[in-house]
Amino acid sequence: MIFESYGVGKYSDCHMESTSYLLRANAYRVPHEKEPNLGIIPHTDTSFVSVVKQDSVQGLQVQLKDGTWIPVHLPQSSFAVIAGDAMLAWSNGRVHPCFHRVIMKEKARFSIALFSFHKGVVQVPKELADDDYPLRFKSFDHFGLLNFRLKNPALSSQERVKAYCGIKDAWESINSCVGSQTQPN
Repeated sequence: MIFESYGVGKYSDCHMESTSYLLRANAYRVPHEKEPNLGIIPHTDTSFVSVVKQDSVQGLQVQLKDGTWIPVHLPQSSFAVIAGDAMLAWSNGRVHPCFHRVIMKEKARFSIALFSFHKGVVQVPKELADDDYPLRFKSFDHFGLLNFRLKNPALSSQERVKAYCGIKDAWESINSCVGSQTQPN
């Protein structure tokens, strides 16, 4: 659906053939007295896309641009689909990964997450770069981005992706013309 919405559906079959998946089951215990209620610290996923299914115990939260955290209330039969860091680069900065976390309350929580990773080289489709939206990211190895994240845990999502595969001159020319608000946040 994402490929189709950006007019690059012709690349979706090739992308799916080059995708590997990691399925993870997560269990979160109730915090002990005087422990923080944070089940997972705020982060973005390094995946291309993540799909999360939580049990009846809610706890997933996403951060808005103004820094406010809001709960993600999912009906029992629903999934949350979350863009990852790799999609930021693939979409040439159009699709941003969201910061999310898990907050624990008085009940244990379980979830299952499916993470997708592109095997081989990821590149911005030529249709997503033009004079109005210049190329911002070089082709990159998705598993190389994963390794880069492990070696640079202090970098935020946008810093990490820009440092790993961003085109420096593209960001500088964009910022000098229209200001830094065009950078992903």
